Amino acid sequence: MLTRADELLGPAITAQSEDGTGAVMIDATLGLGGHSEHFLRTYPGLRLIGLDRDPAALEIAGGRLEPFGDRVTLVHTRYDGIEDALEIAGYDQVESVHAILFDLGVSSMQLDEADRGFAYSVDAPLDMRMDPTRGQTAADILNTYSHGELARVLSTYGEERFAGRIASEVVRRRKTEPFTTSAQLVEVLYASIPAATRRTGGHPAKRTFQALRVEVNGELDSLRDAIPAALDALAVGGRVVFMSYQSLEDRLVKQELTPRTRSRSPEGLPVELPGMGPEFAMRTRGAEQASEQEIEENPRSAPVRLRCAERISRRATE
Repeated sequence: MLTRADELLGPAITAQSEDGTGAVMIDATLGLGGHSEHFLRTYPGLRLIGLDRDPAALEIAGGRLEPFGDRVTLVHTRYDGIEDALEIAGYDQVESVHAILFDLGVSSMQLDEADRGFAYSVDAPLDMRMDPTRGQTAADILNTYSHGELARVLSTYGEERFAGRIASEVVRRRKTEPFTTSAQLVEVLYASIPAATRRTGGHPAKRTFQALRVEVNGELDSLRDAIPAALDALAVGGRVVFMSYQSLEDRLVKQELTPRTRSRSPEGLPVELPGMGPEFAMRTRGAEQASEQEIEENPRSAPVRLRCAERISRRATE
């Protein structure tokens, strides 16, 4: 949904100048740099700060964006590191940014690199770390978490109906052989999920692999911290676009945005109290989805839910 993201962020980028001069954009999920390259080419005056926790992605994106020179600052951090990234780039942490893009979830590169362990369709080491230089792996979780902890992860982050059964099977099998590869986990899922359920709703491993990936990378905790920092960084007239690929992400985005789009004035007053009006206005109606044509061209866009908000004021208490 790059075209739609441009339609939504473009007015904020060009508010000062048609070519984006004076505007600063954060690509909070840089990946291979495709989105960033588009915005830098479209708006020749734009300055961009790109964030990614994956060193391999940063290296590839760095080469891709090298022609744009000092218009680009790349920072090795999770997207909840926005405040530090702004400091590194030489900007204030409040009201210094005009456009922010979050393209959440796992990147295409990470899915396509078999040895990263994100894809259940290929037998690979159970890693799933977006930053392979730090933190626990999916194998560590499967081999060390208690039954209750495993069930909680699968139920909460994967919305898996059979979380308890899967956790029981994992605990039973790891007593004789530790989990090391995705094929071992897929075998457990086929043994734990009833055949009738496996025949509907996509691949039976999808929910469990999603849950483990979210736990390994602390994705929801990171997003929960990142949203307030991103909103605070936006200048009046600045916009943020969130592309979510699972209901948990989209729900969290909605929960964080909703109170900021509401007035704090007591109900029934004939006028808005100074400094108590909404900070943000939604520029999308609900969550937008990819078109049928885009889904046909890029099946990975099917689950996307896009929301855009614009800062319209800053409350006096902040």
